[in-house]
Amino acid sequence: MEEEALTQLATLSHPQRMAAYRLLMRRYPDAVPAGEIADALSLKASTSSVYLSALMEAGLIERERHGTSLRYRVRMQAVRALMGFLVNDCCHGRPDICPPPTPDMPGDSAMSDRKFNVLFICTGNSARSIFAESLLRTIAGDRFEAYSAGTRPYSELNPVAVKMLADKGHDVSLLRAKNVAEFQGGDAVKMDFVFTVCDRAANEECPAWKGQPVSAHWGMPDPVKADGTEAERILAFQHAYGALQNRIRAFTALPLQSLDRISLQKAVDDIGATTKSLEDQ
Repeated sequence: MEEEALTQLATLSHPQRMAAYRLLMRRYPDAVPAGEIADALSLKASTSSVYLSALMEAGLIERERHGTSLRYRVRMQAVRALMGFLVNDCCHGRPDICPPPTPDMPGDSAMSDRKFNVLFICTGNSARSIFAESLLRTIAGDRFEAYSAGTRPYSELNPVAVKMLADKGHDVSLLRAKNVAEFQGGDAVKMDFVFTVCDRAANEECPAWKGQPVSAHWGMPDPVKADGTEAERILAFQHAYGALQNRIRAFTALPLQSLDRISLQKAVDDIGATTKSLEDQ
């Protein structure tokens, strides 16, 4: 394991290879098209391919073909092995070196009866993320505090999204477009869960969240960018709403009290992967 770990650490020491790896970690369990990775990192396709090949040779990521597209995904077993090597071999498993578990998190035995804070992020904070915020508040507002934000928020919420929410009985009075930076300051609300609901937001670098919230990527197409007739555009909003409703119902049904953090992380990852697979059928 030592030789493999040294190779992996050397591979990750390159800033652009590390950037590609971080992107794929944020998008896990998605398999991300090569072109999207290059665009997100502002790299030439040939340069991105070299970096991805190096990560593959080190055993850190894997590749699969979808038609004519090559897609890449993090090899999570390699992540676990590398971290295990660093903690158990290099640090000898010392509790004064290894970071302690985050207290009072879902799945911890010390979990309190407080509401858990959940943040949904997309790029514009005008449709998908406000759908998710409203759905969680309606479905399980007694157990969760729901928030949403954008990495590059629009000045106003999308009127079609707001009308659809109001027509479905959601309270839209609390909704407003917000920048994700509002939730990252020293006085910001500490999040327990952070979900990205668009690929572009997940591709962007964000500072580490305080408190190490459980995070997952639940990406889906942006209905705001849908083309076609008015009926076809409205249908795109309906599809986004329905997809998020499926995810949030599955999330709120999780037995948080009986899941440890690893199991909880897998569960929220599976929600994104399973529902996306069903939507693509």
